[in-house]
Amino acid sequence: MRLKEKLVLGSLVGSVRDGNRLALARLLSQVENNTPEGKECLNALFPYTGKAHLIGITGAPGSGKSTLLNQLAYTFRHPPEGEQARRVAIVAVDPTSPFSGGAILGDRVRMRELAGDPDVFIRSMAARGSLGGLASRTAEVVQVFDAAGFEIIFIETVGAGQNEVDIARLAHTTIVVETPGTGDEIQAIKAGILEIADILVINKADSPLVDNSEFALRSMLDMAPIGTDYYHSMEMRNNPGLNSPKDWQIPILRTVATERQGIDALYQTIQSHAEFLQESQEWIERERVNLQTILDNLIQNSLIDQWRKSISNDVYQTVLESLISRQTSPYQALQILMKGVLP
Repeated sequence: MRLKEKLVLGSLVGSVRDGNRLALARLLSQVENNTPEGKECLNALFPYTGKAHLIGITGAPGSGKSTLLNQLAYTFRHPPEGEQARRVAIVAVDPTSPFSGGAILGDRVRMRELAGDPDVFIRSMAARGSLGGLASRTAEVVQVFDAAGFEIIFIETVGAGQNEVDIARLAHTTIVVETPGTGDEIQAIKAGILEIADILVINKADSPLVDNSEFALRSMLDMAPIGTDYYHSMEMRNNPGLNSPKDWQIPILRTVATERQGIDALYQTIQSHAEFLQESQEWIERERVNLQTILDNLIQNSLIDQWRKSISNDVYQTVLESLISRQTSPYQALQILMKGVLP
């Protein structure tokens, strides 16, 4: 890299660290577009990461995630007397627009109370076909906010329903939002959503069916055997340093976000969970899962790119056509493509 380019990138990194919002927006665009400049800046900023509390919010569409998030962010900016306000960043993963390919930006419409606050930054990202409720560059965008000094970073998933467990690999605290009377609690049980929840919230709790929903969720939590939480059942199953799931009893809270009912209790529960993570050393374990996931994804993408460059498109298309015509099985196609030569 030439000296002039290094100076420009150094200036951009310094401006982001100093709180320049224009520089931050510019760098976020570079990172989302996966440019070489964005990668260089991420390298420079990485030593400054690892300080923010990452809070994931997931749930079915229409559960009121965005309204709840708006109220929570406002509370972190205007906390109860005696507590310090903190800088808040929001990464809202929106459905992809079928016309522009970008984010629909629906969340920003619901977060008008936060507009004009210099210590709140909202970034909408298009899912662009990524599964798991997150966009492909969500983790990198979160790292930029972390390095920029934002102390609380909310990550709101796209709200696709049954495939949003990726948030548990990124967030320290995962909030799962349900609504009464929609059957979402059954979908959550089917999809394993309860296994990733640190806090369960029943929003729109002014519904007459709220008791039924809470009973169903609490029954499933009571029936869950020790060791079925996400961190034990997935990547961290073989890590003996983890705490037992019973160390943190998953609370079920009721909120009516549009009326700010239950928001203060949820705020305090988030604080309590952060304290639990720090005291039990599980914060470090979740950081490990986060960074391991980022590394594994980078390795996977890099290996795929290298393999694509090593094989001719004619060979790939020939094998693909053979697969479509059922002359070759997927495993046979894999063996041929890994050798890179047609038999």
